[in-house]
Amino acid sequence: MAKYNKKMADRIVKLLRSDSYTISEVCDMVNIAESTYYKWQAEIKEFSENIKKANDYRMKFFVAEAKKSLLKKIQGYTVQEKHTVMIDSKELGPDGKRMPRIKEQKIIDKHFQPDTGAIIFTLTNGDPDTWKNRQNSELTGKDGKDLIPARVLSKKEAKELLDNLENEY
Repeated sequence: MAKYNKKMADRIVKLLRSDSYTISEVCDMVNIAESTYYKWQAEIKEFSENIKKANDYRMKFFVAEAKKSLLKKIQGYTVQEKHTVMIDSKELGPDGKRMPRIKEQKIIDKHFQPDTGAIIFTLTNGDPDTWKNRQNSELTGKDGKDLIPARVLSKKEAKELLDNLENEY
């Protein structure tokens, strides 16, 4: 098992903070066993706290990026695509091969419409009192009483009802 040192611990924290690496990938990058990582996390309070801070930082970053992406999906957005057609020229390069030159270059604006699913997600989560994904229908009578009052059937009435149902099917 590798011996704990601050430099290696800082490198692990930096890797966890900077990307979505798995613990296994991080351990491979710093050349320690996963069991060593978990042992350090369990036994060294400073390391454990720094790991937690790194994970919290990364999650906050992901949430911020998700919010930006959601906004783009709600509003729609435009990107520019650059298309370039190259042909060989008569000029020779230093390696003796023909140098390519631009024959045609086009820039196309490509628009992406707002995403209905993203809009629905935002409205149902951001304003749930007004926007709901489900409908709730309740039928009640005057003053919240049942429309049809419940009554207990006698044994004879229950038997007749069951017999009628069996005859229908």
